[in-house]
Amino acid sequence: MSSNYSVTLLSPAPWGFRLQGGKDFNMPLTISRLTDSGKAAKSGMAVGDLVLSIDGIATEGMNHLEAQNKIKSCTGNLSLTLQKAPSVPKVPPPVAPKGEASTRVTNGPQSILKKPRAPRYPI
Repeated sequence: MSSNYSVTLLSPAPWGFRLQGGKDFNMPLTISRLTDSGKAAKSGMAVGDLVLSIDGIATEGMNHLEAQNKIKSCTGNLSLTLQKAPSVPKVPPPVAPKGEASTRVTNGPQSILKKPRAPRYPI
């Protein structure tokens, strides 16, 4: 189920987010970074959210630079329609089965278990 939402960021810029993707990258436009306590973060935007429209103009056919220029050209408030990024269930880290040899590596205050690997040779 998609969860679309709209935000209006009050002028002036900076808006507090960065984009990635676009038609030229064969990827949808998404939010790649948020400035801590910036306008975008305060509005509820999140990293990974898809940008569906910028000031009412669909982004589906926009390349990265077109989207960036559309945002930069906003002299008033910036209105965006976004789609929440799908949530990915967190998978617990794998645990080595009992009986397998492991090497204890100490790195400062943290201890890490590493399994010995077979040597790799170029083919």
